[in-house]
Formats: sequence, C-alpha cells, structure tokens
Amino acid sequence: MRKFDTKVQHLKYKVLREVARLAWEDKLIENVIDIPKRLVPGKEPTMRCCVYKERAILGERVKLAMGGDQNNPNVIEVIDIACDECPVGGFEVTNACRGCLAHRCEDVCRFGAITFDHNHVAHIDKSKCKECGACARVCPYTAIVSRKRPCQNACKIKAISMNEEKAAKIDNSKCIQCGACVYQCPFGAISDKSYILNAIDILKKSEKNPHGGSYKVYAVVAPSISSQFSYAKLGQVVTGLKKLGFHDVIEAALGADMVAMAEAKELAEKGLLTSSCCPAFVRYIELNFPSLLKHVSHNLSPMAALAKYIKETTPGAKVIFIGPCTAKKSEAHLETVKPYLDAVLTFEELQALFDSRDLDIASLEEGVLDNASYFGRIFARSGGLTDAAVQAMKEQNIDFEIKPVVCDGIEACRMALLKLNKGVLDGNFIEGMACVGGCIGGAGCLTHGDKSKSDVDKYGREAFEKTIGDAISLLK
Repeated sequence: MRKFDTKVQHLKYKVLREVARLAWEDKLIENVIDIPKRLVPGKEPTMRCCVYKERAILGERVKLAMGGDQNNPNVIEVIDIACDECPVGGFEVTNACRGCLAHRCEDVCRFGAITFDHNHVAHIDKSKCKECGACARVCPYTAIVSRKRPCQNACKIKAISMNEEKAAKIDNSKCIQCGACVYQCPFGAISDKSYILNAIDILKKSEKNPHGGSYKVYAVVAPSISSQFSYAKLGQVVTGLKKLGFHDVIEAALGADMVAMAEAKELAEKGLLTSSCCPAFVRYIELNFPSLLKHVSHNLSPMAALAKYIKETTPGAKVIFIGPCTAKKSEAHLETVKPYLDAVLTFEELQALFDSRDLDIASLEEGVLDNASYFGRIFARSGGLTDAAVQAMKEQNIDFEIKPVVCDGIEACRMALLKLNKGVLDGNFIEGMACVGGCIGGAGCLTHGDKSKSDVDKYGREAFEKTIGDAISLLK
C-alpha cells in the first residue's frame, strides 16, 4: 500500500504519527524524548553515520511536529544538523574538460572568472563567479556543472543560501513559504512546522468527544484531495474524517465557487486583476512587486471565504483546513484570515492523524462529499481558476472579455508580473500559482505527478452541481 512518493516523506510521517498518537492519549509531554528511540530502537543507524546523530535529528523533527520555533515567523525551518551531506561548490569544471581551443566559456563569462592552466583546462575563480551558468550552457562537452544544492535549485526566488557551517539558511525576507525546498531536500533537512497538536486539541474538546465541549468542528478539504489517498476511495476519506471527530466535511471547492463569482465581478469592474487564491503568489507580489498590490484581487482565498461563511452561520464552530499547501499555514495567521481558521493541516499530516487512531480508511464505508461545482473543483490545477472565472462571467451575464495569463509555477508568475510592471502584459487577468501544476503540486501532497491533473478533472466531472450558481445556491 503506497502512500508516499519518498522515504523522506515517510520518515516525516512516522514522527507526526507518534506525536499525534501520544497527544490523543495525553501522554506526549512525559514521553516526547522517547520518540527518537522508539523510531530507531536498535544500536545500528538506519540512515546516518551513527545512531546518536540519527536520534538527535529525529529529536529536531519532533520539535517541528510540535510547532517548531515559535520565535521564527516562517512556517519553513531548517534542521541544521541534518543539513551536512550536500555539495556546496556552485559551478565547477569537471574532468570532462578537454582543454579545447575555442574557450567559449571564457568568452561568455562577463566577470572574468574563467582562467586556464598550462594544459588549457578551465578553472573557475569562486571570488569572481556570479553563478549565472553562462559558461555551463556554452561548453560543448558539458564539462561545467552546477553543484548547487537541491534546495537552492528548487527555490526559484533565491531565498536559500548557506550559513557559516555550510547548512542551508532561509532568508525570511524573500521566502514565500511555498515549500518547494521541503519536497526537494533529499535528506529532509528542511521541513514545515506542523500544527497537528492544535488540530488534535480542537477535536478532543469538540461535541463529538464524550468529555469534550459543545462546539462543532468542520473539515474544509482542498479539491486536490481527489488525487491523494489513492489506496482508498474519497468517500472513505470523508468517513475517516468524521471518525476523527469532525462534525462535517465540506469542500474548499465551494469556497472556490464563491470566489469565482466575486472575482469575475471585480475583474469586470477594474479591468485588470491578479488572483489572490495562492498565498505564496500574493506573498511574492508583496515582496518583489509592491507597486502591483493594487491589482491583487480583494477577495479572500477559497479556504478563507468558506471558513468565514461557516463561522458566520454556525456560532462557536471551529474550522480546520486540510490541503496540499505549506503557505496556507502562513495564510491562516494573517489578520484578515485568522478569525476564520483554527488550524491548517497538510495531506501528509492527515495521513498521520488517521494512523495515530489506527483508522484503516480503506475498510470504511463511503461517506458523501458533494458540495461544489465542476468549476470549483478544478481550482486545484493550473488553469482551473481561469476556467471558473470565464464560467462565472457567463452565469452572471457580465459582458467582459477575459484575456488570461495562466502562470504555472513561480517562474511563470515572475515573467507575467515583470511584463505587467512594465506595461507590456498581453492580458488582463493573471492566474498565479506558485507550485508547478497548481495546488496538486503542493509540498504537502502525499503523491505528486501528472496523473493528479486528470484525477482533478475527473473529480470535477462527478460534481452533482453542474453550474457555479447551483453550488452557491446551497448556501442560501
């Protein structure tokens, strides 16, 4: 039964599961230091040079599972002692260099960083190299390679550097908390803080707990859930959530339907708009294109819009969002969103929650999850928001021609924003998704891959409500 893409994800899950299990039993505080020994019980290490280092790193993973460094506002953190195995050389000349006469690498380098020895073999002066990669691109033997760390390659906004101990360092003034580095780090040395303890505390004190309180807890699940938990049916996941203590499970796609209608109106009124659904994209604009903030949609994200509706219609309710996104954890702490969200979990963390209660969801009966339209559900993949906005225009009889620019990944977002900033953008609506593929490429997914897009579209076609208006009418 395959649940995770990588063994790093599986390790992270095991820590989360143990922390959650002890939290349910009110035994976490007195047993927390034993978790590393429980996961590595023998005297021989399974992943590191020695069992003591392995347990020390697991201890840091436990801290992240319990909320991480409270003094660090970033939801992404580096485990320094786990970050010591990657090459740190930048661009280097390998032994594939033939000492050719063309010297294209030297000609293309604008910084004078390329020199040659008596055998005509190229060398790179690190004090002059700007890591532009021009030399590597022109070498006919591909003899110049980048020794950048996977996290640095993954971070397209250059928020990751190295500290004095050669461990990865995150610049919070640049980081958009998308989690790309989390998924790509082969050693799991970069991870997102977990709020799984907050979720458990909320569930334990709810009306479903015999010794709990009187409030209801709602699970708002992202539409990308359709491509996750492939070993079970979606209806079984719904039943599993209710067995965890949730009063009801509602699709964030219903919030997407709400946002699509409002965003279509706003776009027609303003004539130019960028989406506000992806918090990492909005954060990127704040940090790098502050003059463009006036163009960002004033609508809440689908997560926040639906949570707001639940809070306003069910006094005392608690709302927990479950999705693929690390940046959503940060969004939940914004002043404009904080009143409506009580916790945010990833799909990885939901799997840990299920197993911490020994719930085999594949054996459960199927519940029903049918609260949104096709268009709300396809928000999960790149291009879905645009399709929904076009449909919302039609349903509201708005006479406006959308010229969308669909940005699949933060690099595409950057190019579109640069053009908008210079007044040369051929479009009037930027759909910005920081993760490649959209939400289905989020760092908190159990599985990643091309199949996810087809899964989302298939899930959308199964929606009972065929129009956005039909779905929203359920709220009245």
